[in-house]
Amino acid sequence: MTIHQILLKYWGYSSFRPLQEEIIQSVLDGKDTLALLPTGGGKSITFQVPAMAKDGLCLVITPLISLMQDQVANLKKKWIKAAAIHSGMFAAEIDSTLHNCRYGDNKFLYISPERLTTEKMRDALRRIKVNLIAVDESHCVSQWGYDFRPPYLRIAEIREYLPSVPILALTATATPEVIKDIQEKLHFRGFNVLRKSFERSNLTYFVFKEEDKLKRILNIIRKVKGTGIIYVRNRRQTKEIASFLTKQGIQAIHYHAGLDPKEREKNQLAWMKETKQVIVATNAFGMGIDKPNVRFVIHIDLPDSIEAYFQEAGRAGRDEKPAYAVLLYEQSDILEAKKNLETTYPELQKIRDVYQALGNYLRIPVGNGKDYSAEFDLSLFSEQYNFSSTVAYNALKFLEKEGFLFLGDAVHTPSRIHIKTDRESLYRFQIENPFFDPFIKTLLRSYSGIFSEFAPIREEEIARRTGLTPDKVTEFLVKLAKLQVIDYIPRTDLPRIIYTEDRVESKDISISAEYYKDRFREAGKRTDAMIHYAESTHKCRSQLLLAWFGESEARRCGKCDVCIERNKIELTDLEFNSILKEIKPILKTKPCSLEELVAAATSVSEDKLIRAVQWLLDNEKIEMNQERKYFWR
Repeated sequence: MTIHQILLKYWGYSSFRPLQEEIIQSVLDGKDTLALLPTGGGKSITFQVPAMAKDGLCLVITPLISLMQDQVANLKKKWIKAAAIHSGMFAAEIDSTLHNCRYGDNKFLYISPERLTTEKMRDALRRIKVNLIAVDESHCVSQWGYDFRPPYLRIAEIREYLPSVPILALTATATPEVIKDIQEKLHFRGFNVLRKSFERSNLTYFVFKEEDKLKRILNIIRKVKGTGIIYVRNRRQTKEIASFLTKQGIQAIHYHAGLDPKEREKNQLAWMKETKQVIVATNAFGMGIDKPNVRFVIHIDLPDSIEAYFQEAGRAGRDEKPAYAVLLYEQSDILEAKKNLETTYPELQKIRDVYQALGNYLRIPVGNGKDYSAEFDLSLFSEQYNFSSTVAYNALKFLEKEGFLFLGDAVHTPSRIHIKTDRESLYRFQIENPFFDPFIKTLLRSYSGIFSEFAPIREEEIARRTGLTPDKVTEFLVKLAKLQVIDYIPRTDLPRIIYTEDRVESKDISISAEYYKDRFREAGKRTDAMIHYAESTHKCRSQLLLAWFGESEARRCGKCDVCIERNKIELTDLEFNSILKEIKPILKTKPCSLEELVAAATSVSEDKLIRAVQWLLDNEKIEMNQERKYFWR
């Protein structure tokens, strides 16, 4: 089939979005390709379609378990065979998945980068026919990017096993420096960047310095019809704000990673189906959520970086219809952002203390532990060793950035089963153990494919079908697992922690002071850029965001809060910029009267200059002294 036939058959689209076809053709031509597409720009199509057009399997590397689970589920709905290997899986599941990828007809294998470094995975890759390596969230490969992950640096090592397989690196948030870094770190055989402007012309950005944020939120929701997301920094706020909105007659729900999985799933579904208009959430919500008609995204706290803000705000208006991204802040938020930066970088001794405590907690001897994986309860760990949860978390994330371990996200993974025997052996077992026979028959009727792969199950559903209690169902499953009839993995909501290297003595954890300072300084630049975006009142919001990603020639959007104020002075961009170019250097040197400015600005009329000066004064870019002379702030 041609790529257009594949697109129509499996995705139901008659044509590609801008740049998708060029990216696909580049990959089919065997070229290493870096594709830059804005959030919601249809990145997954660019590797899924070419993979379907070629023999073999596409290896998709992504750090987000929830995204893996969603994409695998969506592909299966299209009758495309796909599987995932991530930190939440056990050895038997991984073995089964790799076996099916080698001998079955799987088209996609999603894998987390830390799993890619294991000998088991590398050995398997030598035997699996891979037609494409897709690296999602590829900005994670750059040590100076906003979300650096050390396992990404080792992706290039697998190229020696797959020398002729092209790489497609994908991201929606990369600065010029990171764009260069991605291609170098992934060992591109030739630099090849295909990019679509990150500009979202249908998305209007607003920033309000606001003390009464709840009142402003209400006004926004009542003016903008349709569903929306409100992002907050902590879990407590999600419930408080959702409750406040509900009392005001707005259908609102809350979401964060600490909710009971059933409630989390129920709340997400209610918002997706629009029985609830607004979801109030931490940044744990949003990745992999395919809802194109979100009309507004409101942030009531400053995100840590422009990249994080751009990605979260970009979840509005993916249907390309008008939508709004609003940031609310007050002066205390600026101080909070700077404080958060400090806590993200604990002192070296504290990092060592957390590492030492972790080894003891997990009972891993020094010199052992590489590839060891275990469920990890951060709250319990912090309480047992008397750490602040925030300090412990940030110390672990720093250790992750240094390549000592990997701390996964808290993601709900359902219970799974897999029948270990063949059909004939199972039949004999049922005859010899009639007590289990009705239960096993229910499993076989309820879940297909459980002889060849692990299938997600719900104990409550099995209980309903068998007339047993959920506890009794669990008891039956545990017994069958002990008898080696099935593999049974109970559900969990805890993240997993993986040692990517053998445990070392904590005193041997050495991070150079200069390197530590470099990391801190880079993070500081991202925080300062976010603060500058919030406080700026003289440059178009869209221009500010795009400039961060290297698009310095972008036009004013004409509709953000800054542009609306600018529009009031009835000057073209050319006229305003011309005036600014002439008077800004003078006002930075010395105070000037209006007459002196009129004399200096020869490119426009006196009337237009006065309007420009008034705008600069109103927006606090210039001030007037006691002698009624203007100067640049």
